[in-house]
Amino acid sequence: MSVRYLEGRRALVTGGASGIGRATAEQLAAAGAHVTVADVDGDAAGKVAADIGGEVWTVDLGDTAALDDLALDVDILVNNAGIQRVSPLPDFDPDAFRLIHRVMLESPFLLVRAALPGMYARGWGRVVNVSSVHGLRASAFKAAYVAAKHGLEGLSKVTALEGGPHGVTSNCINPGYVRTPLVEKQVADQARAHDIPEDEVVEKVMLTESAVKRLVEPDEVASLVAWMCSDAAGMVTGASYTMDGGWTAR
Repeated sequence: MSVRYLEGRRALVTGGASGIGRATAEQLAAAGAHVTVADVDGDAAGKVAADIGGEVWTVDLGDTAALDDLALDVDILVNNAGIQRVSPLPDFDPDAFRLIHRVMLESPFLLVRAALPGMYARGWGRVVNVSSVHGLRASAFKAAYVAAKHGLEGLSKVTALEGGPHGVTSNCINPGYVRTPLVEKQVADQARAHDIPEDEVVEKVMLTESAVKRLVEPDEVASLVAWMCSDAAGMVTGASYTMDGGWTAR
């Protein structure tokens, strides 16, 4: 496989200003793709775009009504943007639940809907949805996140079935806890929810189900995204690839 195997392809990565999104944008650009870095933090996204020779799209994916009439001219769509709230169900803020679903389920639907016509016209496309082990398993105190990721799994499979005859693949990647700002921001909430000290959260909550006792690195997830965007992965569609240190092996 050529080092520049995505030369001439256009990619859109949501949540591209940091963490998995940034690592993915960097790897796709290194493979030759022209990458649009989409993020609510336009300044941070702009810095990533400048570093990789891409462009920036400052967008609030929580404002899904603004995406209803969107058209996207991209060959690769990586739905990565995500937010998190950790709270027991009786205390879970309904507005937070709705926001998580808008950002992590409704907006991926709208972006897929906007990108497919162009992909169909060219006879080639890649949709990669950065899901989670929580798209396959549940954890307490994460009602909105778990529900949204389970929904994303279903959306990805429908996209695979509809897109297959047009040369479009759609897959989910399911990492465990990744060393990102999103995970770091959870520590205090997890400590409160589980009634343990913050310095015990990683060992007693985040890694308790994993056989490999470390966090996933963003570059590891990005490497799988990049492979899924290659021609070598042309027969991989409708799949959910775990990168969870053995969590779902239980």
